[in-house]
Amino acid sequence: MTSHRPVHRVAIVGTGTIGASWATHYLVRGFDVTATDPAPAAETALRSYVAGAWDAAAAIGLAPGASPDRLGFTPDMRQAVADADFVQENAPERPELKVKLFADLDDATPPDSIIASSSSGITMSDIQVDCRHPERTVIGHPFNPPHVVPLVEVVGGTRTAPETVRDAMSFYAAIGKKPIHLKKELPGHVANRIQAALYREVVYLVQEGVLDVADSDDAVSWGPGLRWGVMGPHLLWHLGGGEGGIQHFMDTLMPRMVGFWEQLGTPEFTPELRDTIVSGVLKEADGHSVDELSARRDAMLAALLAVRTQHDPSGPDAKEAT
Repeated sequence: MTSHRPVHRVAIVGTGTIGASWATHYLVRGFDVTATDPAPAAETALRSYVAGAWDAAAAIGLAPGASPDRLGFTPDMRQAVADADFVQENAPERPELKVKLFADLDDATPPDSIIASSSSGITMSDIQVDCRHPERTVIGHPFNPPHVVPLVEVVGGTRTAPETVRDAMSFYAAIGKKPIHLKKELPGHVANRIQAALYREVVYLVQEGVLDVADSDDAVSWGPGLRWGVMGPHLLWHLGGGEGGIQHFMDTLMPRMVGFWEQLGTPEFTPELRDTIVSGVLKEADGHSVDELSARRDAMLAALLAVRTQHDPSGPDAKEAT
């Protein structure tokens, strides 16, 4: 049976957008964090990101003693992870790089720590092939930005111990995340596949001239997107079935939904379609920078999470809020 140490010190390997966001979340939740990245000026960029994201993350959940001053940085990866209880890896999505990096992390970390990858598409079975202790390696894929969005997809590889999946799930839940356990490995995991399926139809509708880019965004965010921010599709269909609930929906309404499936399209992603989307998005952004739009998104997400925590007893931090 695999036994893992309690988590007090977290190492962040790779400090791009995802790694910096993870670092912010761990710091806000009261951990000592050591980050590492070989890129020039990585430390400056990381500390700038943490400073800019701190208020939004703290509004969602600030632990006693949490401070950005508990962030350390070293370009030496082995030094960064030498005493880590939990490692969150965020390197570029290149299989050969991940394999080599995980073999090095496996060699440099305490044997009873957990090594988690934020990989959005590469499976842990592929990543862990050269590890001496693959049983403590696991995918912990966040949804961007991790310091705001609670979802984490947890899935082990063929050589991952069940206890590692269990302990990773427990750890993420304890720090305000909403972990889900994927029982099978799939390229792209689950959430990215779901949004890819939706976006394929959105792009098809734009290509067919059914609506423009801004209206397609509104069709999602002001309609089903609002409901999905509260409940998932299965539970919403339960409500859609009225007094008969999900059974009535499946018996009477689901056949019509299946008919829609047959009419869904696959767009041809031409240069013209790409340019249409780019120009439409820039028009919709109306001169606001990416940073301004990100801040607006995060503020609204924080407000939504506060409401969900208040009303959803199964949500992240619900026990702390009651």
